Amino acid sequence: MLPIILDVSSLKVAVIGNGLQAVKRLDMLRDADVSKIDIFAPAPGEEMREAAGDEMKLHLPTAEDISKYAIIFIANLEDDEAQRLAEQAREQGVLVNVEDVKPLCDFHVPSIIRRGKLLMTASTGGMSPALARRLREFLSARFAPVWADRLEIIGAARHKWRDEGLSFSEVTKNTNELIDEEGWLECPCPLKTETLLQTEKS
Repeated sequence: MLPIILDVSSLKVAVIGNGLQAVKRLDMLRDADVSKIDIFAPAPGEEMREAAGDEMKLHLPTAEDISKYAIIFIANLEDDEAQRLAEQAREQGVLVNVEDVKPLCDFHVPSIIRRGKLLMTASTGGMSPALARRLREFLSARFAPVWADRLEIIGAARHKWRDEGLSFSEVTKNTNELIDEEGWLECPCPLKTETLLQTEKS
């Protein structure tokens, strides 16, 4: 597996599916500020109807449709439909992810923690989604929403130091000193066991 952070601002993406797992993929893409999302749902459930609204296409994409995308996400379809669409995508060099079908996935989506522009992920390569969720909860508890503001502070300070002509090593040293002075990475008290064990409930 190769972990990368992908700039999706200029990519066209499609979500194909009818139910809750497809909705989760749609929500994830919107959280990532993907601007070009097409939604295909031939038999949408209530959750998908509410999430997609008027943007939804009430049919499956053709091979020609698929060729227009950089990435497609497939969920909540019949196995034969999902396999056919995944094969069409791969034939045309389109990256594809089929929910819970590892052989049909060119990539896996990690558990994600967002704090403004701070992005943290946990992945097990599909081996244990429960462990990935537990790691997400572990990190979420230790990196509270206030970290969005902290990153803005660090970013502003970095720009100031660079404008002042400080070298890379000096900026790094100042950044570490700022973090230490504020105590932002001091180890908090251990979480209660019952908090960490909420794996299958989320």
